Amino acid sequence: MKRTRIVLIAVVALLAGWAGKGVAQDSLQGTEHDRIALQKTGDAIRAAFAAGDVDVVMLYHHHDVEKWLSPTEHVVGREALRVGMAKTFQAARVEFVSNQVESLLITGDSAVEVSDFVIRGTPKSGGAASLLKGRAMVVYVRSTESPTGWASIREIIQPAS
Repeated sequence: MKRTRIVLIAVVALLAGWAGKGVAQDSLQGTEHDRIALQKTGDAIRAAFAAGDVDVVMLYHHHDVEKWLSPTEHVVGREALRVGMAKTFQAARVEFVSNQVESLLITGDSAVEVSDFVIRGTPKSGGAASLLKGRAMVVYVRSTESPTGWASIREIIQPAS
């Protein structure tokens, strides 16, 4: 009886220690190199937005990218995204006022990032700037074509109410 109790306590302690180490959680955080590369990816995209540089923005997007930019706007493919961004950048200066990563999950060759953002759009023809606030979920995949090794393949934006 005493031996059974000791074995049971040892098994529970081992299981508690294994769960407490967050083995599954740690594997979903990726490496430090991955986290830095993903941060550089987002920083480069935001800098290219501020510069109005469509070509640089495209470097960080997969050929098969799909974006749900609003409840009514669904863009499929990098070339369609390029056309839409070029029109936007011709009409307005677009810059991220803030971008706060709320959650980052990295598993294998994929990463999912959820961010809270504020974007300012200033019409080039004059007029008042406007702010777009919301949350975005971006799915990245490893890509040898991207300067950072990561490319956006899916994104959905949830405007703030």
